[in-house]
Amino acid sequence: MKTRNLLPLRIVFAAWLATTSAVCAQPARNNANAPDPTGEWLVAQQVARIKIVDCDGKLWGVVAWEAAPGVDSKNPDPNLRTRPTLGMPILLGMQPANKPNRWDGQIYNSNDGHTYSANISLVDPSTLRVQGCFLGFLCGGENWTRVEQDGQATQTIPPGQKSTQGASQKQQSSKATTGKKTANTQPDPTEDVCSRVLGTTGAGFPHERGLK
Repeated sequence: MKTRNLLPLRIVFAAWLATTSAVCAQPARNNANAPDPTGEWLVAQQVARIKIVDCDGKLWGVVAWEAAPGVDSKNPDPNLRTRPTLGMPILLGMQPANKPNRWDGQIYNSNDGHTYSANISLVDPSTLRVQGCFLGFLCGGENWTRVEQDGQATQTIPPGQKSTQGASQKQQSSKATTGKKTANTQPDPTEDVCSRVLGTTGAGFPHERGLK
């Protein structure tokens, strides 16, 4: 009699175990498909590319290519106003926010020498939304376009609009050619970017001193 009563319990236990295993496996699948903003991005004005890397759980973005060489002339630290903008950190210490698909941190604008509270989020795999606010106001943002391995930016085409990919690629190729003549276009490897950002090599970026 007791043996017959145990059979339904075994069936229930087996069903519970299968359900629990499926639930436990779900986060792994979700993590595999989680949004990933790392990579190289072309800014809205198409004058620079920003390489975003993950350094110990924080996202940093540095200038990996620029159409024309520049210096950080508006930096609040006079000692840094002659440093090249190529290789300079732009996105600073972005961390996952409470909202999904969003990272919060700071962004440095070399055009005015200010550091802004900022956040980034993926509109789609090829479009990164960058937003920043200075002292809680003057908020604004722009979309950056992911750059593929061939050096060309992808293009998201809204429904009903004709593709301008060919013209865009020619324009981008022309800009890239100009940039190669005037500036170093070789981005730093991820490990080198992180070591310099985190200051582990003794030649770290002076963002903490120069951008406050």
